[in-house]
Amino acid sequence: MLMTIILIVQFVFSVIIGIYFFKALRQQTDNKQALDKESVKELNKLRRLQNIKLTTPLSEVTRPKNLDDIIGQQQGIRALRAALCSPNPQHVIIYGPPGIGKTAAARVVLEEAKKSIISPFTSEAKYVEIDATTLRFDDRGIADPLIGSVHDPIYQGAGAYGPSGIPQPKMGAVTKAHGGVLFIDEIGELHSIQMNKLLKVLEDRKVFLESAYYSSENNNIPAHIHEIFQKGLPADFRLVAATTRLPDEIPPAIRSRCVEVFFNPLSDDQIIEIASNAAKRSGSKISSQSLSFLSKYAHNGRDAVNIIQIANSIAVIENRTEIELADLEWIVEFGQYSPKIEKKVSEGEMIGCVNGLAVYGNSYGTVMDIEVSSTPTKKGMGKLMVTGIVEEEQFDGRGQKLTKKSSASASVYNMLTVLYKYYGIDYNDYDIHINFPCTAPVDGPSAGIAIVCAVYSSIKNIPIDSHIAMTGEISIKGIVKPVGGVVAKVNAAKKAGITKVLVPNENYQQLFNGMDIKVVGVSSIFEVFEQVFDIKTVNIKNQISVANDANVIIADGI
Repeated sequence: MLMTIILIVQFVFSVIIGIYFFKALRQQTDNKQALDKESVKELNKLRRLQNIKLTTPLSEVTRPKNLDDIIGQQQGIRALRAALCSPNPQHVIIYGPPGIGKTAAARVVLEEAKKSIISPFTSEAKYVEIDATTLRFDDRGIADPLIGSVHDPIYQGAGAYGPSGIPQPKMGAVTKAHGGVLFIDEIGELHSIQMNKLLKVLEDRKVFLESAYYSSENNNIPAHIHEIFQKGLPADFRLVAATTRLPDEIPPAIRSRCVEVFFNPLSDDQIIEIASNAAKRSGSKISSQSLSFLSKYAHNGRDAVNIIQIANSIAVIENRTEIELADLEWIVEFGQYSPKIEKKVSEGEMIGCVNGLAVYGNSYGTVMDIEVSSTPTKKGMGKLMVTGIVEEEQFDGRGQKLTKKSSASASVYNMLTVLYKYYGIDYNDYDIHINFPCTAPVDGPSAGIAIVCAVYSSIKNIPIDSHIAMTGEISIKGIVKPVGGVVAKVNAAKKAGITKVLVPNENYQQLFNGMDIKVVGVSSIFEVFEQVFDIKTVNIKNQISVANDANVIIADGI
């Protein structure tokens, strides 16, 4: 009787277990069929999406494919080739405004390096491009697409090793670029923590990852993961970074590890060439008058291509084959394009007016007027007024409000000291008004020598040739100090019709010899006055030291 009961119980349990596994198998089969059906449906949807294609944007059609396609950056391309195509390629930072070919240049120069027999880049070298403004960074280390990260077992996305308690390393862009080039656009926007990690990678040429779940004694961890944690992921690449910021806005630590290459803003002729090529590739005709108009509003190549693309669309919609001037005028109006700041010098000479040179935006040079009016007053009763400069600037720093005094204002007072010490002119005996009549307030010390000349011209009633321009900081000792953006300033002077430019001796470059403009290096205010007013100095070699020792006037013709 007992055996019968046991057999019945076993039979019942066997039936229950059989039913359970049958249902589980059926459910698994049903799930698989449902997944397969859903997968087929999603795959068909994906195929339909893939079959939908619009026309290729004109910006992509006109994207440079080789070095000859990059317009207006011959010097920058030469420097980039020297840095990347040599037997020992270097890390590079490319400075320049947007839309002038920085990204395209890095890509095509790598392709040229891969073809060179002296270059260490192989034909398989990768070009990995990322944008620092969109990099997703998790300060807990869960995700770092630049350096790499570890998916620990407790986190979602730990992969197949998660259930086994094994940390899984994930490669970042620095490892994906191993043996090739990592291009980081807008590197100035990179998170400070990522920047510090990147510097470490550039030093070690490896990425070392850490995880609290890793143990070198754990035999369950696969061999390749042991090797990654113990020896690191390879990251031997060359960094090419691009930025629209100025050099002093980039951390010195990364700058010291890179060759710095500067791309220039495009000239009107180069903008016209880019626009003409874009119109040709879009199948439209465009007149030289229309191209000339476009060049006044397109600040870079991307602007030119975008304007041409819209204008071409208008022409096609209206069944025309030619882009008309009216199309461009309408685009400039509704797109709110602002004209480029341009100046053409007037003929002749003027008293109290001189051409200064400045840099605005992203390395755009410009010629600016500096004008001075002076009136003699009772001795010691004079007044000084300066307009058009930034007097002071306030900004927040770590919760504190900081005030930065104007360096342009400091140049004015340096100038007054120089005029009094070396030329016997006491500004307290004059009502002096110094004005910078330009579209934006001026800040910076580079107008120093121009201010001195304008004030001296006004007080002494000596005219200044309108075809002379100058830039340079002036010290209270009368020494001309170096300034920034000199090449851009000289280019702007040449474009404005200037025939002679005075620059600090320390800023003088050999490339000025090949430019169709006379560039003169000056080291003291005496050399400046000799060039501007034809005032000969006495004992030019020791003039400043003599003046300091004897406190006398040392220039003739005053």
